[in-house]
Amino acid sequence: MVTRTALEEELSRVAGSVPDPELPVLTLEELGVVRGVHVTGTGRVEVTLTPTYTGCPAIEAMSSDIERALHDHGVPEVSVVTVLAPAWSTDDISEEGRRKLTEFGIAPPRPQGPAGGPVPLTLAIRCPHCGSTDTELLSRFSSTACKALRRCTACLEPFDHFKEL
Repeated sequence: MVTRTALEEELSRVAGSVPDPELPVLTLEELGVVRGVHVTGTGRVEVTLTPTYTGCPAIEAMSSDIERALHDHGVPEVSVVTVLAPAWSTDDISEEGRRKLTEFGIAPPRPQGPAGGPVPLTLAIRCPHCGSTDTELLSRFSSTACKALRRCTACLEPFDHFKEL
């Protein structure tokens, strides 16, 4: 296990507090995409960032926003490096992030469980408005590629569902 310095912990909080450009209700920390923040020299920081999927169009905005936040925090030289392994999973979304998605009207992804372990039997997608599990798929894609459009057949409200990866 790698030990982080107090400065790296502080800078990690700053980088992690950046809102996701596509889902601004979540921070990058809550989304689970900031993988590491390392001081590489005096006034130099490297941030490792994993996109939610390889072709994620928001990765450039995330990188720029992290650089800006750390520059504003007094770090003169910031490098954001995209890493693809280990791959991001919807299990990386924090409990607070899942709560915020629901509060925002987006059904959070269902837990996938440990790799190679038993698959949880959570088949129903709960409506974030009324809590019903009686929902239907309207479109496999919604406002972003990582979300599907669903409708609750109980309250008839449409809602986004963050797809499991």
